[in-house]
Amino acid sequence: MTAPLWRRALAEGLGTGLLVTVVVGSGIAAASLSRNDLGLQLLENAFATALGLAVLILMLGPVSGAHFNPVVSAADWWLGLRTGNGLPLQELLAYIPAQIAGGVVGAILANLMYGGAAVSWSTTHRGAGHLYLGEVVATAGLILLIFALAATNRASLAPVAVGAYIGSAYWFTSSTSFANPAVTIGRAFSNTFAGIAPSSVPGFVAFQILGAVVGLGLLALLYPHAGRAAGDAVTSHTETVGAAS
Repeated sequence: MTAPLWRRALAEGLGTGLLVTVVVGSGIAAASLSRNDLGLQLLENAFATALGLAVLILMLGPVSGAHFNPVVSAADWWLGLRTGNGLPLQELLAYIPAQIAGGVVGAILANLMYGGAAVSWSTTHRGAGHLYLGEVVATAGLILLIFALAATNRASLAPVAVGAYIGSAYWFTSSTSFANPAVTIGRAFSNTFAGIAPSSVPGFVAFQILGAVVGLGLLALLYPHAGRAAGDAVTSHTETVGAAS
């Protein structure tokens, strides 16, 4: 038995919101503590994000699966179309707005915690082709990782594996691995180290979607039966919730 849809959507909104709070808040702290060292700022931001994401998956995964990402939810729905194990369309349409709303609220929360205006539109433009390529690579890798773990009965490793992947992708991708449309939208609401200008958001989101398609293609080649385990992504959320109910 799974949790009611409203509870799962709430978990997705809360998890995505807290993830953006971690990203933006640690970015603000890093810029303040290491003013003249961009490399150290990125290290601090990446480290906090990797740990925070792992904790959030552990905290909320038993309720909703801890997608916290529209492209992950969409991939789960797509993979489950043939098997019926993935996210139903009705639930996908509940998850995505909750994730986007959560991302916006998370950025506002971080702004307020550091004494800033609730909304300060970012002026950091990220629109170059090499950054778009970085988003394709980051998102494709994330999709492949998540559903490969589910397909091989290793979803219990997702908190560590996904956190480690995002932390490392901060460094090996040119875009610093947004890899998440809801997080990208949320980060536009904060004119800080982690921000992205609103005009740059559509391009990033478009290439994140492309990256998800690439990731699904690789998954089909490497794990052709991955759709059977789509319901266990990012982490299993059936038995624990049923026991609690």
